[in-house]
Order: sequence, then C-alpha cells, then structure tokens
Amino acid sequence: MKTKKVVVGAIAASMLSLSAFPGSAVAAGETVQISASKETAKAGETFSVEVSLADVPSSGIQGIDFSIEFDSSLITITSVEEGTLVKNAAASDPTADGVKLFSVYAPEGENYVNVAWSNSYTDPSYWIKSDGVFCVINGTVNDGVTSGTAEIKLGAIKRETRPESGSDNGSVGIGYAKDGKSYSYDVNVTNGSVEIGQPTTTSTTTTPGTTSGGSGKYLKGDANESGDVNMADAVAIMRFQADPDNFALTAQGKINGDVVGDGDGVTNNDALQIQRYEAGLVTEL
Repeated sequence: MKTKKVVVGAIAASMLSLSAFPGSAVAAGETVQISASKETAKAGETFSVEVSLADVPSSGIQGIDFSIEFDSSLITITSVEEGTLVKNAAASDPTADGVKLFSVYAPEGENYVNVAWSNSYTDPSYWIKSDGVFCVINGTVNDGVTSGTAEIKLGAIKRETRPESGSDNGSVGIGYAKDGKSYSYDVNVTNGSVEIGQPTTTSTTTTPGTTSGGSGKYLKGDANESGDVNMADAVAIMRFQADPDNFALTAQGKINGDVVGDGDGVTNNDALQIQRYEAGLVTEL
C-alpha cells in the first residue's frame, strides 16, 4: 500500500459511517472491545494481524470506522481484507446492489490506513450482531530489519467529521442510526503489534499422550499451538466448533483451548474467554 489506493466505495462508506454524524448520542452503559492481535515475523516474511470485535451489544453495529497506524520503517501493509464478521454480514444481504460497504483508504506516503464499514439497512438483523474478526491486516516485515516491535495502533479515522468542518474525529466510531438519530458506543481499544525477530520463548510443559501434527506442548489458551495466545486461538476454536470436518484441532490444541469449564472440551465459551483475555478484560486464563 505504498501507492494511493481506494478499495470498494470509500466515499460512500464514509458518508454512512457513524463519525459522519457529530453530536451523536452515546448508547449508555454499552462498550465495544476492538483489538488487534500480536504476531511475530522476521525480515522479508509476511504477517497477518486480526482486528476483532468483542462485547458487541444486542442492538448491533450498523457502522464502524477507524485508522490503523504503523511504522513504515519496520513494516509495509499490503492489504486490509474483510474478516468473517463482514463476510457473514455480506452473505445475509438480500440484495445484490452493494448496500453493505467495506472500504480501505491508504494515502501515499502516510503511515496509516483508514478502514470503514457501514450498512444502510434500518433492519438490525442485517447489522453486525456477534463477536469475531472484523478485518485482517496483511503485510511484510521490511528487508534488513533484524529486530524491534512494530506497533499496530487503532484510532480515530483520519478525516474531518464533515467536509470543511475543521473538526477531526476523536475516537474509533462504532454505532448505529435509529429514528433519525445516531448513537455511538463507548469503545475500548487494545493495540496489536508485529514482533520482529525470533519468537519470544514461552515457558511450557509437555503433556503426555498427545497426537502428531502439533507442538505437543501445553500452553493454556494456545488452541492453534503457535506458541503464543492471541485472537487467532479464539478464531481456531470458533472455526472448529462451526465446521470440525474442515477446521480440526489436534488433541493438544483441544487441551490447550479448554480454558473455562471443568474438562468439558473446547467450546465457544473458551473462545470468548480468550478474546476477553486478549482485550485485557481478564488478567489470566
């Protein structure tokens, strides 16, 4: 994304996004968690950082916009793609006229990317109604970078609230419109990162009787056996629950992923607990 790029209706999406309605009412007592995962890669290697939503209110999300800031001396962002939440919302679209909009804008020479999604339907059944992965940030660690931490910072979308208003957005915009009024949720942000170099060694113990195909090491929450606990583990559990024939976990992965309950096996409750841990809502698994 070193050159200017606009993907899928950025202007239309920004017109519909919640930050386009200054002075919106706050949906009292409701806070949405938005978090980016922490990944590891070496110079020249690719990475994928997942941006996930948690604690999505029952009233749903009709629009969301935010910026992704990064250090271009360390990494290059090559694309930002729709996550499962956006893909599922698009699949439920009863029309074929592109009502649901996911847009990405990367201005040339800047260290940020603007992301927006919005839905013009007044029927909340077509809005985002569940937790999960909103988008995936794909990139590459720049050649010659041997170490360091490239932060992935989520913040307010970088544009004026209205054209020529002179007023910039102050926070990540997530909310909905109803009966001619706009409502925004409180948002709790957890930034992500790409750790450059060798993966951080995590103390683990070996659990006997594991099957081949995984690391064979016990790390509570590490359902995909990557050696770290992050949003990818929650996604692995949810995929396994939804389609176990195509998204398998190893025996060790199932042991690692069973973080709640009493030996009841991996469930979506385990995935939710891992998301809460990654968002900082709980301090241990």
